[in-house]
Amino acid sequence: MLSAQPAQTLTSELHRIINATHHDPFEVLGRHPLAAATSDADTLVRLFIPGARDVNVLLQNGTSPLERIEGTDFFEWYGLAKNLPAHYQIRWTDRHNQVRVEYDPYSFAPQLGELDMHLFGEGQHWGIYNVLGAHPKTIDGVAGVLFATWAPSAERVSIVGDFNDWDGRHHPMRVRGASGLWEVFIPGVKPGTNYKYEIRNRDTHQTFLKSDPYGQAFEQRPKTSSIVAAPSQFAWDDHGWMDKRASWDWQKSPISIYEVHLGSWRRGEGNSFLSYRDLAHQLADYVKYMGFTHVEVLPITEHPLDDSWGYQTTGYYAPTSRFGSPDDFRYFVNHLHQQGIGILLDWVPAHFPKDAHALARFDGSALYEHEDPRLGEHRDWGTLIYNYSRNEVRNFLLANALYWLKEFHVDGLRVDAVASMLHLDYSRNHGEWIPNIYGGNENLEAMAFLSQLNVLCHGQCPGAIVVAEESTAWPQVTRPTYVGGLGFSMKWNMGWMHDTLDYMSKDPIYRQYHHNQLTFGMMYAFTENFQLPFSHDEVVHGKGSMIGKMPGDDWQKFANLRLLYTYLYTYPGSKLLFMGSEFGQWSEWAHARSLDWHLLDEGSSGGEQNRHVGLQTLVKDLNKLYTSLPSLYERSFQYDGFEWVDCHDSTQSVISYLRKSSSGFTLVVLNFTPALRENYRLGVPVAGTYHEIFNSDSAYYAGTNKGNASEIPTEQISWMGHAQSIQLTLPPLGAILLKCDY
Repeated sequence: MLSAQPAQTLTSELHRIINATHHDPFEVLGRHPLAAATSDADTLVRLFIPGARDVNVLLQNGTSPLERIEGTDFFEWYGLAKNLPAHYQIRWTDRHNQVRVEYDPYSFAPQLGELDMHLFGEGQHWGIYNVLGAHPKTIDGVAGVLFATWAPSAERVSIVGDFNDWDGRHHPMRVRGASGLWEVFIPGVKPGTNYKYEIRNRDTHQTFLKSDPYGQAFEQRPKTSSIVAAPSQFAWDDHGWMDKRASWDWQKSPISIYEVHLGSWRRGEGNSFLSYRDLAHQLADYVKYMGFTHVEVLPITEHPLDDSWGYQTTGYYAPTSRFGSPDDFRYFVNHLHQQGIGILLDWVPAHFPKDAHALARFDGSALYEHEDPRLGEHRDWGTLIYNYSRNEVRNFLLANALYWLKEFHVDGLRVDAVASMLHLDYSRNHGEWIPNIYGGNENLEAMAFLSQLNVLCHGQCPGAIVVAEESTAWPQVTRPTYVGGLGFSMKWNMGWMHDTLDYMSKDPIYRQYHHNQLTFGMMYAFTENFQLPFSHDEVVHGKGSMIGKMPGDDWQKFANLRLLYTYLYTYPGSKLLFMGSEFGQWSEWAHARSLDWHLLDEGSSGGEQNRHVGLQTLVKDLNKLYTSLPSLYERSFQYDGFEWVDCHDSTQSVISYLRKSSSGFTLVVLNFTPALRENYRLGVPVAGTYHEIFNSDSAYYAGTNKGNASEIPTEQISWMGHAQSIQLTLPPLGAILLKCDY
């Protein structure tokens, strides 16, 4: 209850409003009953409007001026509550002589529910993105935007934007008890409005501007404001895909992923970005033509620096505005689904950048990160590490994963830099890290976070897959959490990738001395559910393009790469290939320009077929084979889906193996030297007639067209432990696949 007399002497509470240090402006501003009511006045309305010249309140039956407290921007009205609407409007003239009419934000009750705040404090509010951030709402018939954020070390938080001259004195928020949550409903603010939080730290009293951690739209770089996102108007038309995905047995299905950076796959006129909608059609047409089952896009969460490729995210809940709006990205996903193509997002919960406008020291304290740099900083990357032990931080990330799976219908996440999350001593010297409570280097909080992530994603979004980029020997990454695993669907097979690329980079004459690099991978191939990645990381930073890694002249380079890709598609595990690698782009990937598509249009030289077209055709045919032959995918994660025929022929650098399914097998033979090997005898498990169904040296792929007759009968000659064998011609730097009629 307040006094019935105008406050001519400013109280400490009023001074705190003037100085923008008050934690709960609703205690001072808005409507208040008077302690000593009279027949003329039982209610006080107090406003603080910096720069206002005059202010009137709109009553039930007219208007009434508010009296300025002398020397301040406070305005007060004393009157009867019955004359005052529940949510009254004020009409005021600003410093530019513009007349404004708006509802008083401080006439509205708190909007955050007790259950919402409790679940967030527990770290278990999976729809928190519908609560925190900026959300258009209509409250008691009044339209506006509810703003809410988490800043427990703040003394005061305000909303600033175009609607209040970016002046933090205009719209201070209220804190909700000890939750650290701040909120205010501002009537009249509309979608499309730019805004930030102005935060004053309670200890240092420093004030700074921050974009919204839960913001769902942002300005294009280099600008950094959050934008009030309109509620989605997109009408999804992928119900068939989503229903099918829910019962999808991915472990027994072909998964061939085309990894894409949307900003450089193709460019428009003047090297401009294509829109999500343009990319949807062009990319879907190409991926469908090539036969890939999925695309994986490098991070499209909002990020300020193009050079980071999206891996230094500042807007976790917003598709980057470089290519369009959130609904445009929904269109992108929907169209891919309509074309029978799945989509995975590269997702980065391991670290975040130090940009002053974003998460770093959000409320002036180490809020999302650790205070101690031995726990909270990646010095190699110049980024900060999330504090997974904090409930609200885990909730921010876990809800974000579900946000992309649910709100945007993406089919899975590829989790970046998992190794750095799991190891406290990752890329650190002695004395630069802190052991866990047991004295070890395992990050126990990150382990718990990742396990919970996988339980949630698989439980709430059936059929979604979560893939770990994990480069160490950490055990049970892809085993269920109930047996002590981390619960990922798949893990990148970095060991196989590095060994294979190192082997392929060697001159074939020396490969016989490194044969173990081809065979060792089978020692651990089924300890995890592996994905075989030839990713963007292998074609940047001086590593050379995929074709550039291959030894020899141009003919040998392309033959080697055709051989390598055949090895990729026939080896156990799902597949991933980075854009441009499918047609043998000579240059390393460059994020600021389009792929070298012109290579596919160049004419043949010396009567030879365009080798880039040949390589592209090979990848297309490998996808077709892979998705049509159950033996190549049905048991990709089971030891009984693979059997060596011969892994010992190091002298000739030849390996051969069977890929098996419930319906039969495919025989794979690979010759890693440029020597044509005729009359090469191979033991086979079944008698009958074998047919060559694929040859990487085919003229269709710009090869030398060395191969085998249409029918290859078995002979009753024991070989390699089998009662029968066949004689083959092995093409130079070539691979063949054979099926048997029996």
